Amino acid sequence: MLEQRLYRHIDWLLLGALLLLCVIGVAMIYSTTYDPTTGGASPLVSTQSWALALGLLAFAVTLSIDYRWFADLSVLIFLALIGLVAFASMFGIAGGGARRWIDLGVFNLQPSEFARIGVALALATLFARHRRGGITVFERLLAVLIIGLPFVLIAQQPDLGTAVTLLPVALAIFVFAGLPLRYVGILIVLGTLSAPAVWAYGLEDYQRERILSFLDPEKDPRGAGYQQLQARITAGSGGATGKGFLKGTQSQYNFLPVAHNDFVFSVLAEEQGFLGVVVALGLYLFVILRGMDAARLARDRLGMYLVVGIMAGFTFQVIYNIAMSAGLAPVKGLTLPLMSYGGSSVIATLAAFGFVLNVRMRRFTN
Repeated sequence: MLEQRLYRHIDWLLLGALLLLCVIGVAMIYSTTYDPTTGGASPLVSTQSWALALGLLAFAVTLSIDYRWFADLSVLIFLALIGLVAFASMFGIAGGGARRWIDLGVFNLQPSEFARIGVALALATLFARHRRGGITVFERLLAVLIIGLPFVLIAQQPDLGTAVTLLPVALAIFVFAGLPLRYVGILIVLGTLSAPAVWAYGLEDYQRERILSFLDPEKDPRGAGYQQLQARITAGSGGATGKGFLKGTQSQYNFLPVAHNDFVFSVLAEEQGFLGVVVALGLYLFVILRGMDAARLARDRLGMYLVVGIMAGFTFQVIYNIAMSAGLAPVKGLTLPLMSYGGSSVIATLAAFGFVLNVRMRRFTN
C-alpha cells in the first residue's frame, strides 16, 4: 500500500493536468448537450461526473498498491478482462449496431476500454523476466496471443477502433523490450500485402464507406461524408478566440452528430477558438511527455514497459481523434481521452495513469 513517505513523490503536476483535462471535458459535454429551451443540463453531464468520481477511485487504487503486486496477478487480470469482453459480445447491451456494453444497473460498462491496461500489464510482466532482447520464440508467440485474442474479440463486437488501439500498446512494448526492428518491418510488409484481402473480406460495408468518404467526403455530403464535413466546418469556424461557451452554432443546433463523444475537440475549437485548442494540445503534450519521463525514471524494466505501453495507447488515441476532428483521418468511434463522453473510457484512462504515477513514485523504494 501507499507508504506515507511516498506522498511527497507523487507527480502532482501530472495529476493536475489530468484533472484539468477532465474538467474541460465535462464543460464541453455540458455545452454540446445543453438545451437552450429548458436551460437545463443533460443527464449525460451527471453520468460523466459520476464516472469521473469512479475514475478517481480507480486511480487511487492503482496508485496506492505497488504495481509489482498487479504484475503478479497479471494472468488473472488478463483472463478476467477477456471473460468480460467475451460476455459483453454475447450477452451485453446492443446499440448502434454493436454489442459491447454490460448493464450494471447504475451505468453500462464497456470492458474493451480496459483491454489496453490488461494487455500492457501482461506484456510488461512477460518481457520483464528477461534481459532486454533475451526473449524466446515461445514467449514471442505468447505475446502475439496476448495481443491477438482481445483484438479479435473486440473487433467482432464490432469495435475495430478500440481494437486498433491495442496495437500501439503492443508495438511500443515490443520495441522497448528489444524486439528487432526487422520484425516490425516484416509486420508492416505483411499488413500492406494483406490490405486487399482485408478490404474485401475483413471490413464491414459501413467501414469501407467511411474510408471512401474520408478520401472524398464531397461525393456524398449529405450521407457518408456528412460527419467529416461538419467536423471540419465546426473546427474551422472558431477563429482565434472562438464563439464563446454555449455559443457554438454547429453543436447547439445539432449540425454535428455525436458532438459530445467523437467530435468534442471540434466543439472546443468552435467555442474556444485557436487559443483554446493551443491550451488543450499543450495539456495533452505535457501529459504525454510527463508520462514518458515516468518510464525513463522507472526503477525496473517492468515499470518501464508498463508505462511505455500505457502511454503509447493514450498517445495514439489522442492523435487519431484530433486528426479525425480536423478531417485528416477517417471517422472512427475513438473518443478523445478524458474529454469525450464515455464513463468506461474515463475510468479506464484514470486507472491507467494511476499505474504511471505509481511507477514514477516508487522509483525510490527498494
